[in-house]
Amino acid sequence: MYVEKITPYNNEERKARQVEEMFDSIAPAYDFMNRAMTLGIDRWWRRVAVKMVKRSNPRRILDVATGTGDFAIGLYDKIHPKQVVGIDLSQGMLDVARRKVEKRGLQDAITLQQGDCLAMPFKDGEFDAVTVAFGVRNFEHLLQGYQQMHRVLAPGGMLCVVELSTPRNRVTRWFYDLYTLHIIPWFGALKSHDKSAYRYLPQSIAAVPQGEDMLAIMREAGFNECKVKRMTFGTCSIYTGKR
Repeated sequence: MYVEKITPYNNEERKARQVEEMFDSIAPAYDFMNRAMTLGIDRWWRRVAVKMVKRSNPRRILDVATGTGDFAIGLYDKIHPKQVVGIDLSQGMLDVARRKVEKRGLQDAITLQQGDCLAMPFKDGEFDAVTVAFGVRNFEHLLQGYQQMHRVLAPGGMLCVVELSTPRNRVTRWFYDLYTLHIIPWFGALKSHDKSAYRYLPQSIAAVPQGEDMLAIMREAGFNECKVKRMTFGTCSIYTGKR
């Protein structure tokens, strides 16, 4: 899969290690850059996804590639499950997430741990819902990641994936390419001092399977009732499936 060959630093290290290093590097600036890059719309995308997850009334939720914890906290705030577990490769991102959780006094409700989504340390069927926000394009092996998420879901459990995508409309795509290929890398390098990270971002979005191609991978991993909801002129897609 082409997206698996897109890496932040283009060196000999495996993609997972490069992604970990990249997010450790940009963790202090990540939230600011996320708001700036999406003009704050990422918050709305997460709220829509949380509402979709809430319909399944999950008691235990796993948030994969949890990053700085915004999605995990949003899931807890709106659903109030028994527990939310967040897992991420980057300790730097988890440090930011942990400070947010502690500030809210949610340490007993939200557990954060470092780990690889391709070899998750959880039992089969341990969770009622699994979520990923803006993370699957960073997976070293996309199908294997989906297979792991399918494994840890209980029968009937829900998967919800929020991922950036490319618009289909030609006019919208022209402005989108201008913004993502030129403005974001320049601004990202200025703010985070990591030029490679914000060149990698638009490259990985363009390369990740989208729409029906993504749903086909989910089905191959064992999910059923797979659907996609396109948001904001196609710049974001929310994928759902059931075990």
